[in-house]
Amino acid sequence: MQSPIDATDRLMARAGSDEDFRRRLLAHPRETIETELGVTIDADQEIHVHEESSTTTHVVLPPPDRFSAAEREEAKTGARSLEFLRKTLHDPAPPARVDVPGTADRRRATASAGALAGEGRRSIRRSLAFLETTIDERGAWHCIRFNIADPAIPRHYERPPFITALIALALENCKEERARSLCSAARRYLVNTMEYPGLWRYYRHLPADLDSTSLCSLALSGHPLIALGRNVPHMLANRDCDGLFQTWLLAEDEPDVATDFRIEADPVVNANVIACLGDHPATRQARRWLEDQVVEGRLENASKWYPDTITAYYAISRAMVRAAPALEGLRPVLIERILSLCDGEGGCGNVLQTSQAVTALHTLGALEGVDVTRQVERFISEQRGDGSWPEYLAFGDQSLRWGVIGQIGHGSESVTSAFCIEALGHMISILEGR
Repeated sequence: MQSPIDATDRLMARAGSDEDFRRRLLAHPRETIETELGVTIDADQEIHVHEESSTTTHVVLPPPDRFSAAEREEAKTGARSLEFLRKTLHDPAPPARVDVPGTADRRRATASAGALAGEGRRSIRRSLAFLETTIDERGAWHCIRFNIADPAIPRHYERPPFITALIALALENCKEERARSLCSAARRYLVNTMEYPGLWRYYRHLPADLDSTSLCSLALSGHPLIALGRNVPHMLANRDCDGLFQTWLLAEDEPDVATDFRIEADPVVNANVIACLGDHPATRQARRWLEDQVVEGRLENASKWYPDTITAYYAISRAMVRAAPALEGLRPVLIERILSLCDGEGGCGNVLQTSQAVTALHTLGALEGVDVTRQVERFISEQRGDGSWPEYLAFGDQSLRWGVIGQIGHGSESVTSAFCIEALGHMISILEGR
């Protein structure tokens, strides 16, 4: 796919020098853009191309703001308003489910590879059925906001676009029809929560952020605003003096509660932005910084928002493939670093962490370093009867800046299950190839 950074300029440049292309672009914009940029525009999106002349001028108005002036003003002070927070965040969640040790069906390596692959496929289908019960009528999945240090602090449900994009991206390569249907519903939700020209925010009382924007953009690559790079100027304008992408997109009319910690270059956020923008000179400084972080072994505890080094490797491996050939030189060191975190069978902590390690190794072409038979058995054995896998910490503010009460974590059974489906699919393909 063509990088969205230059997409519109590329179309205009060719239309200016190729009269046949210009005619096709005016007459059949969807088909012409899809062919030229290597994208597939979502079927429910219309594309109009206009030609100005010396006697005809077009003024294109952006869509109306998603939020009224009153809503924007309310969000500016939302973090300091208990009433606003209750209205936007207060959705109590139950305690985390506790599995009783010894109740799981612990399978051993007695079945053939084909039989185990078949059981793995059934495991994926059970989990997709579970995910179908946790997506709401809008197409949104939830996560749970909890306190890492003090489990007595109440837990709350949240349904930000970021979570839906995270799950949809994990499911996008699943061949099951149910997965495709779930992803279609999720994309509709992401379109409905997008702010022009292609920005997303996690909370209403926070400004738009590059992590949400980049992941939602990856999940919505067929939307014209994303394919044509309309949100790219905002992303590029949010670099620091070293060319690194900062998390929060601040503007004069946006909430300013993130100002104090805006100066942060998170490695996972930068990897996600690079995956979105591709191999381009505008991302070169961020890529070099990310490469240095990996090669010099500085990723551990380097992310404010993600708890595990393996999460960074997962994000970087995705960026390496989506922004190819950028970051290609990291392939051998990434493989070595990921395998060094795994045990002798390819496990890497809990099933969420192991899922990310498995998918990263698959992306890097090194899944042979994992004992896929043992790991498929493990995933099946740890799956619950309802098709889910347990809730684990997926992301959240890991600092203690605000004391124990500010150490926030996020995760859900749906998030874990989506990553497990992704990893199981890769491992099953290995089993089926034997």
